[in-house]
Amino acid sequence: MTDSGLRASLDAEYFDRLYARERDPWRFETSEYENGKYRATLAALEGRRFRRALEIGCSIGVLTALLADRVDSLLSVDVSERALAVARRRCRRKQNVRFAQMSLPHQFPPGPFDLVLISEVGYYWDARDLALAIDRVAEAAAGGTVELVHFLPKVADYPQSGDEVHDAFLADPRYARRTGTRAERYRIDVLEVRR
Repeated sequence: MTDSGLRASLDAEYFDRLYARERDPWRFETSEYENGKYRATLAALEGRRFRRALEIGCSIGVLTALLADRVDSLLSVDVSERALAVARRRCRRKQNVRFAQMSLPHQFPPGPFDLVLISEVGYYWDARDLALAIDRVAEAAAGGTVELVHFLPKVADYPQSGDEVHDAFLADPRYARRTGTRAERYRIDVLEVRR
């Protein structure tokens, strides 16, 4: 087991503390880096439209608002109610978006989903929770698409690195890589889930 596998998953209290100090702790609203990554995230979907999508870890809903234009029905979940309150206000005119407070992967909404987006959240899970997430997503999105987007530099607080998350999904035979992009600071992989 790697050193990262020994660290526990980050819990709701960790994120509640962050959002209590600052409404947008990662500068999702104002960062040019984040804005460019959002454009790349949507571009990697190659103009496809989806019927029913799940966004895991929506935070304050900046990417949610953009993704909503690509799907008929979007369920966006986060562990932090503080973040969800901001996301709900941001997307209040998006009739196709619903929000739920959930602690994934132990809680998981029922599928099927033809798109699951896991953006900047997989590295918060320890090795056991990451394995559970891989199973739950495979079940909920069989025959569908999974998009992984993660920051690459190692963060001391996080149990996994972005590469470890992507490599774990790609090592599972239920997932086949459709496309991938590696930028200086982030990685995007679009996977198809075998039935």
